[in-house]
Amino acid sequence: MVAFGKKLKERQIQEWQGYYINYKLMKKKVRQYAQQIEVGTQDRRQVLKDFSRMLDNQIEKVVLFLLEQQGLLASRIAKLDEQHDALQPQPNISQIYELREAYRAVGQDLLKLLFFVEINAIGLRKILKKFDKRFGYRFTNYYVETRANHPYSQLQQVFKHVGIGAVVGAISRNLHELQDRQGSYLSIYDHPALPLQDPVVDSIKAAVDRLTHSTNFLNFLAQHALIMQDELPAPIEEGVDDEKYHFMSLLLNLANTFLYMVNTYIVVPTADDYSLSLGAAATVCGVVIGAMAVAQVVSSVYFSAWSNKSYFKPLVFSSIVLFMGNILYALAYDLNSITVLLIGRLFCGLGSARAVNRRYISDCVPLKYRMQASAGFVSASALGMACGPALGGFLQTNFRIYKLTFNEDTLPGWVMAVAWLVYLIWLCISFKEPSREIEENSIPQESNAEAVENDSLENGLKQPLLISSEDKQQDEDGEQECDESEEASEDSHQADTSFRSAYRLLTPSVKVQLLIYFMLKYAMEILLSESSVITTYYFQWSTSTVAIFLACLGLTVLPINIVVGNYISNMFEDRQILMASEIMVCIGILLSFHIFSPYTVPQYVCSGLIMFVSAEVLEGVNLALLSRVMSSRLSRGTYNGGLLSTEAGTIARVIADGTITLAGFLGNSRLLNATLLPSLLICISSIIATCYTYNSLY
Repeated sequence: MVAFGKKLKERQIQEWQGYYINYKLMKKKVRQYAQQIEVGTQDRRQVLKDFSRMLDNQIEKVVLFLLEQQGLLASRIAKLDEQHDALQPQPNISQIYELREAYRAVGQDLLKLLFFVEINAIGLRKILKKFDKRFGYRFTNYYVETRANHPYSQLQQVFKHVGIGAVVGAISRNLHELQDRQGSYLSIYDHPALPLQDPVVDSIKAAVDRLTHSTNFLNFLAQHALIMQDELPAPIEEGVDDEKYHFMSLLLNLANTFLYMVNTYIVVPTADDYSLSLGAAATVCGVVIGAMAVAQVVSSVYFSAWSNKSYFKPLVFSSIVLFMGNILYALAYDLNSITVLLIGRLFCGLGSARAVNRRYISDCVPLKYRMQASAGFVSASALGMACGPALGGFLQTNFRIYKLTFNEDTLPGWVMAVAWLVYLIWLCISFKEPSREIEENSIPQESNAEAVENDSLENGLKQPLLISSEDKQQDEDGEQECDESEEASEDSHQADTSFRSAYRLLTPSVKVQLLIYFMLKYAMEILLSESSVITTYYFQWSTSTVAIFLACLGLTVLPINIVVGNYISNMFEDRQILMASEIMVCIGILLSFHIFSPYTVPQYVCSGLIMFVSAEVLEGVNLALLSRVMSSRLSRGTYNGGLLSTEAGTIARVIADGTITLAGFLGNSRLLNATLLPSLLICISSIIATCYTYNSLY
């Protein structure tokens, strides 16, 4: 195990060692405070005053050095600007090249400065958390609020990045003008739509984004993928470089995600009719839809394990199994066999390669592209969820070729079989298996795992104090802390090799987040899977109408995430959004009950929209929090955090679909209320668990 203090020291820039916060000293002071209070030789108020003063001094040391370095960088840029101006009358190719390299050198030094600030911020967050846990105070809230809002705030000097932004702007503008544009010196201000394609500027932008932890749509959406990163930043990204990054392989992974989601939901509008045509009850559609999820519970594990050794072979296997499953699904009509239908759906579930798709992004995509790739993974899932029902409703035709029937029930199987065959050919031609030595010889940096610090740091400033995951760290002198959450998540990059060892790392807050995820997936699956039966019974909707309704629900995913990522999450704490979303899901469920007659279309549509949209908001915020509170040991390996969350969601879908089929024995008239009641109970339980957990923590 590597202690955090030791890791912090190893990542420091040697010539700047005297200007970092003294993490080891502050940690010893915290231990001394605890001993003094225990024996009664120190007053708690005096401890708070003394510790606050020490923090102020440490932060001031960092800030003054930061300002000094910014001044040096500004001075270098000013001298380079003079050389740049001298070149304007008579441009010289060699001198332009030298000047461009000089600007890039300034950019590299600016990167070093950004890493300096980031490492100090992580150390500050760590020591604040350690103080809170040792004394049971909410000192972090008090310290940040009092220091951040003061007109002479040193924290604001760091987190607003006014000076850094000016240096970044100067480097970007001059590098842009020095690009070879056939003798034309165009300003970035003249053509803002044209991005500067320079690796240094890209790296600086990524470092600033990570440091400010700005909550935007892309970052918010990317967190849905639950792909976690290493705790401390490294000046040079290790393990994944641009030469080994293959865009077409990433695109194939995203295409696999999209097609699988289409495959999952394309049968929803017609599953009840298909079941009736094979002599089963309409509510057997729950089993038909859920069979895929049942198999996915198993496939997620072996695909996650397989991805430790290869990415190409699992994707090929996935495509073949899905092709066969869809063929069986389509043939069930002519064979008049509900068994074949279910086997076909089970085969489709056995081809779920989402674990491989997620793992490929975390292992094989460079850090500067990983947030976009993670957002692409979530977007592909959302679009597949919307396109599936729409495509199922569009396939309204009936004809025969030889002894094969092509109608609204079988066409989803035939269409998806062709789609997977085309995908398999494309995969074999274009996919490039990455080198496994990437993982063996380096410490991977997973993306988008922001550590939870469930206090006011999470908001307002959006400080980089939240960058790392909530892991236990061992001091250099051998001392270990014994509180539950830290002990459960000791800092180690060893992957967990069994479900039991992974489960032991789940703290109470993580379990609550998984319960919330289970609840929202259960509620959404009930709404989607029984929609065809409910709307046919109450409103006599056609297959096309059901498909349009489901497609419209799916299309709300991205707009809702834009609103939450860009606006709501900047206005409210994540915990506030979490609780409000849970309550809104509960309200949506309550409004869906059939209590008064007649049961109307506006009631069903409005309550379903409230439930679905609230669940989408809840999913985004919940996974963002889950990625922060989950141990870094769950960032990779077979039993990783992504697999655990996928299993929780998949099991919820299985139980929900089973509930629909079991409730069908009560008759269609009681189906709606019978399936909504468990949703309501689970939702209320999750709200109570959320209140209890966060109240006990804060």
